[in-house]
Amino acid sequence: MENLLLKLIKKNGRVIVLEAHSGLSAKVVENSGFDAIWESSLTDSGVKAQPDIELVSGDSRLRTIAEIREASKLPIIVDWDTGGQIDHFPFWVERLERAGVSAIIIEDKAFPKRNSLDKTAKHQLEDIDKFCTKIEAGKTKAKDILIFARLESLIAQHSVFEALVRAEAFIKAGADGIMIHSKTDVSDVEIFEFAKRFRVQFPNVILICVPTAYNHVYDKKLAEAGFNIIIHANQLLRASLKAMRKVAKMIKENGRSQEADKEIASVKDIFTMSGYRDLFKL
Repeated sequence: MENLLLKLIKKNGRVIVLEAHSGLSAKVVENSGFDAIWESSLTDSGVKAQPDIELVSGDSRLRTIAEIREASKLPIIVDWDTGGQIDHFPFWVERLERAGVSAIIIEDKAFPKRNSLDKTAKHQLEDIDKFCTKIEAGKTKAKDILIFARLESLIAQHSVFEALVRAEAFIKAGADGIMIHSKTDVSDVEIFEFAKRFRVQFPNVILICVPTAYNHVYDKKLAEAGFNIIIHANQLLRASLKAMRKVAKMIKENGRSQEADKEIASVKDIFTMSGYRDLFKL
């Protein structure tokens, strides 16, 4: 059976992806008309109130993925951090494919990674040959699942040229696509420069971006620049955190919960989203 994500890319040229961190949020993504789901290490760690430093175990990540897979039929792209140890990566590739994941993204930073949006961190890139070996190891166990390489060169303040050198090496090692990441004030400039030069070299390789730092740019413009997958990576968790804080404060200040009613979904809505109403034909 053809990979669901690859099938969508071939059909539409581009895929718009939104983050989900639970079964309920996956339902929101699907019902809102997005093409695929991003299962992020940042949001999976965040919803568990854990730091995003590859601390949450693979088994815990798989439980979250299982919840998402149960709730939605959309393709799932998983952010698998650095991919862990080379010998372990093929094992996780097999397990993620069995869990119904369409693609894994691993980043070319040394373990343990710091979150790319952390402006105080010193981001150490992994040795190119070592990362290529990790990709090759993963590909030995990949049947239908895609493996994408995430470039952290711009995050580590290296040049677009250096990012392209790493991209070429990773593609030769078997990567099915490349994600380019940037967080500077001129992220859109870097991203568009990279995309232009990448497309000259690799006209048919899947190209991915995460426009968190340049969210003023429309998805349409990114697609026109050559990006096949555009990922909105953490917005639903951030939205829920803000809403929960607001409602908790209202209940505490008012000594009751009535004032919060206008800020929250109804129980009936939860019944609908969870399938309870269909089960009992309400």
